[in-house]
Amino acid sequence: MENQYRKKSVSQYCWDCGETIRDKYLLYALDRYWHTECLKCSVCRVMLADAGTSCYTKSGLILCREDYLRLFGREGECQACHETIPATEMVMKIQGLAYHLRCFICSRCHGALSLGDKYQLWEGRLLCDRECLRLFRKSMGAPPNRRAPKAPRMAASTAKT
Repeated sequence: MENQYRKKSVSQYCWDCGETIRDKYLLYALDRYWHTECLKCSVCRVMLADAGTSCYTKSGLILCREDYLRLFGREGECQACHETIPATEMVMKIQGLAYHLRCFICSRCHGALSLGDKYQLWEGRLLCDRECLRLFRKSMGAPPNRRAPKAPRMAASTAKT
């Protein structure tokens, strides 16, 4: 008995035109497949395969880099250094305030903060959780390193019978 192995060909359909993609190349963007000539900027209609290696999406639009920046890419100001943050740069935000990644540090201990760290805004200053606790204790009149009193230890009794 002879085994026959066949390659199972899976047809991909273009999200834009709905036709089967038979081209040598296809694009996979926004969790969908596209003909290279069908994936176009919603504004200027440039084929995104020709415009670069990335595309942007916002408000239901598919955009080239230039149109994305023109429509949505507003430059902002870093709260820590007060320098301009380019619209294409990654930022950290807290309560609507933006920071360069390099500037997202505790204003007291200068330790770097990253995703997953606990931090607070205290009177407009970015603080790690440890420094925030110190300031809170100080503002409440407690010594900064005071710990809660330990519970009294119970003496163990031994009874012989």
